[in-house]
Amino acid sequence: MPHITVDYSDALADTFDRRGFGLALHPLLARTVVGSVTGCKTRFRQIEECVIADGTDEVALLHVEVALLSGRTPEAKAELSRAVLGLARDHVKPTPGVTLHTSVDVCDLSRGSFASHTEEDHA
Repeated sequence: MPHITVDYSDALADTFDRRGFGLALHPLLARTVVGSVTGCKTRFRQIEECVIADGTDEVALLHVEVALLSGRTPEAKAELSRAVLGLARDHVKPTPGVTLHTSVDVCDLSRGSFASHTEEDHA
């Protein structure tokens, strides 16, 4: 069920192991907050342009948003944020001369308004 969105600067296109990150992230979520990798969905969006700080080209951004159904404690979400931050940092190779800004936000999806459907091909 978690919906994960990862925005990353184009400068990280060759140094960010996106698939490895997603495959490591799903079991982490299962262990810490959701119990199963079955519903985990991660999408990656490369940012064509991003202005950080003074706008120099020596800065890159990696931001992960984890959206979960509401009900987790603030402590559980903070623990998850720290774990995801560490995992993200482990999946980006250092780029000489580039400062990487990495952040994580764990947010709630409303149980009252969230809807989902999975359809398997039965052919």
